[in-house]
Amino acid sequence: MPRAVAGPEIERLIQLLARLPGLGPRSARRAALHLIRKKDALLGPLADAFAKANESVRICSTCGNVDTSDPCTICSDQTRDASLLVVVEDVADLWALERAGAVNARYHVLGGTLSPLDGRGPEDLNLEGLVERASNPAVHEVILALNATVDGQTTAHYVTDVLASAGVKVTRLAHGVPVGGELDYLDEGTLSAAIRQRTPF
Repeated sequence: MPRAVAGPEIERLIQLLARLPGLGPRSARRAALHLIRKKDALLGPLADAFAKANESVRICSTCGNVDTSDPCTICSDQTRDASLLVVVEDVADLWALERAGAVNARYHVLGGTLSPLDGRGPEDLNLEGLVERASNPAVHEVILALNATVDGQTTAHYVTDVLASAGVKVTRLAHGVPVGGELDYLDEGTLSAAIRQRTPF
C-alpha cells in the first residue's frame, strides 16, 4: 500500500478532482499540485467561485437548463424565436448548440435518454413539461437535437410519438458527412446515413 505524501486535506482535493470527467488519479494529482503552487492566483479564487456557484446555481423550472436564475437567461430572453423548441438530452448539448450559434430558439432539456439497460424509462425524462410546452399555440416546430446513438434515436422516436397529440411539426438534426470531413475516414453508419439523407445540389 503506497504511503501518503501529503496531508488529508490535499489527498481529499486530489480524490475530488479525480471524480471530474477526463481526470484520472494522475491528472488529478497534477491539477492539485498546480492549484497549490498557484494558491493565491488560482486556488483561492476557485474556492470562492465554487462556494458562490454552490449557493446560487438553480435548475430552470421551464426548460431544465442550469443557471443562477429561474427562469434561466435563455427562457427570459424575449428576442428568442418562441415558435422553435429545441429538445436536447442534457445541458452540455444545449451549451454546445449555443456555442455554435446555429439557432435562436428556446430549449427543453430531457435529462437523459431512454435506456432499458441502464434502467431509464419514460418516467425518468422531462416529457410532461415537453408536451405542455409543445402544445402551446406559439410553438410551430420541435427540433429533436438528440445524439445519433441507439439510445438517442430510440428516444427521438418515442418523443415523436408522445408529441403526436400536440399538433406540432417535429424535425430532427441531419446526419451524415460532417463539414470538412473526408469520406475515407468516416464509418459505414455515417456514410449510409449521408446517402439516405442526400439533398439536391
